[in-house]
Amino acid sequence: MSDTEAVDTVIEVPAPEPGSAGSPCAYARLRAEHPVVKAQLPNGETGWLLSRHEDVRAAFADPRLVRPLLSAWPPREGDDAPPPCLPTFLEMTGEHHERVRRTVLPLFGRRRLEFMVPRVRAIAEELLDAMTAGSPDGTADLVPAFVESLPLRVLCETVGLPYEDRDVYLPHTLALLSASGLTMDEVLAALYALQDYASELIARKEREGDGARDRDADGGDYIGLLLAESRRPGGALTRDDVVSFVVTMLMAGYKTNIQHTANALLVLLGRPDELRRLREEPARIGTAVEELLRYVPLMNAINILVAREDFTLHGQRIRAGDAVVPVPAAANRDPAAFADPDRFDPARTPNAHVAFGHGPHACTGGHLTRLQLATAIEVLLEKLPGIELAEPAAGIPWDETTPLRAPARLPVRW
Repeated sequence: MSDTEAVDTVIEVPAPEPGSAGSPCAYARLRAEHPVVKAQLPNGETGWLLSRHEDVRAAFADPRLVRPLLSAWPPREGDDAPPPCLPTFLEMTGEHHERVRRTVLPLFGRRRLEFMVPRVRAIAEELLDAMTAGSPDGTADLVPAFVESLPLRVLCETVGLPYEDRDVYLPHTLALLSASGLTMDEVLAALYALQDYASELIARKEREGDGARDRDADGGDYIGLLLAESRRPGGALTRDDVVSFVVTMLMAGYKTNIQHTANALLVLLGRPDELRRLREEPARIGTAVEELLRYVPLMNAINILVAREDFTLHGQRIRAGDAVVPVPAAANRDPAAFADPDRFDPARTPNAHVAFGHGPHACTGGHLTRLQLATAIEVLLEKLPGIELAEPAAGIPWDETTPLRAPARLPVRW
């Protein structure tokens, strides 16, 4: 069938293969035959799945497509409508989004993040030292000892989240990222609770004095720096923007990095020759990280965009109000964009993956994710040059209870 012929069939979103991070293989036929197809989403709504690299990349940057507020989709009216929530950075639009992004984006640029490199390395070394000290037989599970701890510690150090508050904000964060198993009311309750926590945290910093005004430009945590900007006469941010920043970072910078780090390390540990080359030539790690971002789905949750007007794509008539669902995991395995896309090639270049989206709403923290993963790999190979899986990869159990699928354990020896 030509991709210019309309298809009225409603399919189910392709299910991930058991014991895998995603379902890129299931999208091969869709890319070839039905690049735009209506699918039933986990919440019972329908949306147009986009599976080709060119279409996914274009959709993220298309002004005709906007990301709706979590409290506004699917739309509910009347007394049943939930109160509006603050937009995360992904949901901001127009001048508001441009103003906030101009202010926040420089904090996550490569040059600005250079000051975090020694701290990220120190955290990684500290976690591995504790792991090896507690393992006289030279075996351990990397998930609880390293993978789960590193992203949160880095997020707290960078953003300015109190690590000691983790029992307060992490349950709400995890509830939002496990949304497929919750009712919409439960999801919204977690979102409102997270916003309340962020607002209370900022109030606490305001009362105590965050000290950002007394630090140099490279020394302040990000909440403090942005809060100072919101207080500045004529500043580009409001207090609500700082609240949105905290919520955005928790939703985008915690569990997604745990999931991807676990999957990335499993890919490398399952390829001892590639791991050895990275150990011998650490300059190759940056390129390998880009391939890991392409090869392993960074985020398996549904990316909902809503059409603001009618338009046609590959023969399918998309109406205003329809949900459009670009699938990065499918786009990153598109043979039209990548040679031999199902092969892991740590030397692949160029590598125009869309792991962080594209366009104005591309993930603000992409460089922080790159830095964290590259540092994790580098320190792991320095500290434990002989590291290897302690069990066959095929027998490793998986956490498949949420869209953020990852190995439940990573048993290693060194």
